Amino acid sequence: MTAPLHDTVTAEKADETAVAADTAKKDVEGRSLGRIAWTRLKRDKLALVGGFTVLALVLVAIFAPLIAKLVGQDPYTYHQDLIDPLFSTPTGSLGGMSSEHLLGVEPVSGRDVFVRIVYGARVSLLVGFLSAMVAVIVGTVMGILAGYFGGWVDALISRVMDMLLAFPQLLFIISLIAVMPDSLLGLEGTGVRLFVMVLVIGFFGWPYVGRIVRGQTLSLREREYVEAARSLGAGRRYILFKELLPNLIAPITVYTTLIIPTNILTEAALSFLGAGVKPPTASWGQMLSGALDYYEQDPMFMVVPGIAIFVTVLAFNLFGDGVRDALDPKGTR
Repeated sequence: MTAPLHDTVTAEKADETAVAADTAKKDVEGRSLGRIAWTRLKRDKLALVGGFTVLALVLVAIFAPLIAKLVGQDPYTYHQDLIDPLFSTPTGSLGGMSSEHLLGVEPVSGRDVFVRIVYGARVSLLVGFLSAMVAVIVGTVMGILAGYFGGWVDALISRVMDMLLAFPQLLFIISLIAVMPDSLLGLEGTGVRLFVMVLVIGFFGWPYVGRIVRGQTLSLREREYVEAARSLGAGRRYILFKELLPNLIAPITVYTTLIIPTNILTEAALSFLGAGVKPPTASWGQMLSGALDYYEQDPMFMVVPGIAIFVTVLAFNLFGDGVRDALDPKGTR
């Protein structure tokens, strides 16, 4: 009677071990790269704060007209009754802040600062995202071609990247906008300037992406799965876009989140110098430029758009750092 009992217990333990092994195997198989990255990203509280802030900014930019309607203000309406006729500064404390004007009003014009900040987010995020898209698309294509083909193709693309990296893009944009017509490709005024800024910022930004993609491609093209695809008769297009490109998604995603705040700062600098969007279109850099003559009498007019730029850039940088750590398999966070 002892032997059958011992055999039964041994069989039950073996079954439990097998079930546990199967469960562990399923757990391991069920964790994809995206799930692992998300698990690591959730542990980074600063990155989550940055991500939620970015999401909130995007929603504010999208629903700017609705927000303006809710607070009962318009970004183009002048409130001359709130401006001191002698000093051209807002009456009241803190730049004219009140229940009707949450962040006060602008000097001289009396336009609502809060609503103009909300509408200014549209310009900053639009230029930041679209120019980053241009840079990523061009940089990815050029970088993967340079890294995979090598030889004279790599040398030519690398020299072009070096030349563009040494070119003063701010001066070029200012010069280009100065000679651009008021109407172009069906766009007029501010639309033309936005179009030019997106193209030029993206064009001068792609070498940064191209260098990263080129370096990664040089490493990936020698991997076993690429050699296996080549030995099975796969064409160059298949290897480039089916084997190499999917493995470049992580570094491209990381750099995209980090290049957007740089583009936002570039747009703010251009608007500050007068080469950005035309008034009365709201822009954070343009508001900072207008505050230079009144920063002593009305410091809040300079502080508010400055904080908007600071918070936006900081949020993108925190989120970008978190994404980089989450996608880095050798990361420690």
